[in-house]
Amino acid sequence: MRLADLTSADLTTPLLLAIPLGATEQHGPHLPLGTDTAVAVELCERLADARPDIVVAPAIPYGSSGEHAGFPGTLSIGHAALELVILELVRSADEFAGVILVNGHGGNLEPLRAACRRLTTEGRAPLLWSPTGPADDTHAGHTETSVMLTLHPDLVATDRAEPGNTQHLRDLMPQLRSGGVKAVSDNGILGNPTTATAENGTSILDRWTTALLTAVTERFPDNHPSDEGPSKAWPLTDRRDQ
Repeated sequence: MRLADLTSADLTTPLLLAIPLGATEQHGPHLPLGTDTAVAVELCERLADARPDIVVAPAIPYGSSGEHAGFPGTLSIGHAALELVILELVRSADEFAGVILVNGHGGNLEPLRAACRRLTTEGRAPLLWSPTGPADDTHAGHTETSVMLTLHPDLVATDRAEPGNTQHLRDLMPQLRSGGVKAVSDNGILGNPTTATAENGTSILDRWTTALLTAVTERFPDNHPSDEGPSKAWPLTDRRDQ
């Protein structure tokens, strides 16, 4: 169920709101700029299919992607802007039973965590969840290419797929922090997409979906309306003057 397809009158009971958070950034010469957003949207829609009390918000297709500067097509709003967007968006969702932030881009994590810490002090505690993968395959490599071969094979230029830097992310971090992805990978790839298959993509998506559903169920085990209304599951503080 997509929020954008509903009318205000359709929202008669408090639902959980799943917000896909992505990015518009280079993913090597073979994957589309919207890869992270596509993955986040798919995971949210799978979540909503499994839980009828969840509605999927329109995706946020921009994030903190400064590390990909220098590659054509990359757009970034930076840490501060992303944090502010999430703060105001979640604050505006007080009539929902809770908020689930499904993040598809690792560069978003720092500002998202900062926003969640602030929101928690206000009595709003969104669930933040991101998929995980091998530390030597973190961008446009086997994992993401396999997933996109499952979701949007027509957008994957397999003839342009080539290996990138396959070092462990821990070893790359000093250069990444100082010079961005371009400092460690000429083609923008951290991993090896040439081994990707749609079959692997299906398995990866299924594993991520299971992990996401488990996390959501632990935080929001039941969203049936109670006599006390939505505040029982979603304690609120006054946001005025904040």
